[in-house]
Amino acid sequence: MKELFKSRRFKVIAGVIALLLAGALICAANGRGETAQSGIIGTIFTPANWLATKISDGITYVFGEATGNAEYLERIDELENQVGSLQDQLADYENLQKQNQLYKDALELKEENPDYTFVEAKAISRDAADIFGSYTINKGTASGIKEGDAVLYGSYIVGIIDRAYPTYSVVKTILDPDFSVSAYEIVSGEISYVTGRAELAAGGRCILANLDSSTAVTYGSIIATAGISGRIPEGLIIGTVEEIEEDTASVASYAVIEPGVDVNNISECLVLTGYESEAQ
Repeated sequence: MKELFKSRRFKVIAGVIALLLAGALICAANGRGETAQSGIIGTIFTPANWLATKISDGITYVFGEATGNAEYLERIDELENQVGSLQDQLADYENLQKQNQLYKDALELKEENPDYTFVEAKAISRDAADIFGSYTINKGTASGIKEGDAVLYGSYIVGIIDRAYPTYSVVKTILDPDFSVSAYEIVSGEISYVTGRAELAAGGRCILANLDSSTAVTYGSIIATAGISGRIPEGLIIGTVEEIEEDTASVASYAVIEPGVDVNNISECLVLTGYESEAQ
């Protein structure tokens, strides 16, 4: 509306209206008698009267349009707010679904392994420069977490606790070359170990290393933890084999694994703080 009052068109309209008012005053001063002056004024202002009517109609239309536009914009704002609210509700729903799935998987794992003890944690920060996907969680030693504890998402292992502090911890993921865990192929029982590889980390992949030429591991094989180290229990799913590659640095080969969970996009996780066989 402020732009309307400042516009050149409005100023012209205002000037014409002022001129018409001046003419009306002059006519009133001359009375109703026909004089030379009033004839001249009539000649001038009769077309102006028609113009005034058109201008009046135009002003009514402009102000009506302005009011309509204001209502229209207000309606748009209302709809945008509704869309924003629905998007927030959808995000909450999706987060709730993920959380429920995490709890469901954890419950199933707990039922199969009643000796497991967990601490639920949330990812609170990530190092964007770390291609191996390490992240910080909001639980630490005060919650019973210690270095070396397995970090899970349901029945999948996503890494271990690399550093533990009183109120937070840093997770090293299975994509990191410094991560290593004994593992086996669940059908053949073939045992090796899983670790990260720098050139595969960007694609979110890790490897089952040191396989011989007669390996039974093949495309689609499921790889799980073997539990040999004692710090990480047997049977946690790591992922599925995508392909077998020759290792140019040795005579062995390795399997490229697609992890069961996208470790770069985890927002919540479970830290396995203890299990019975660990104490034996």
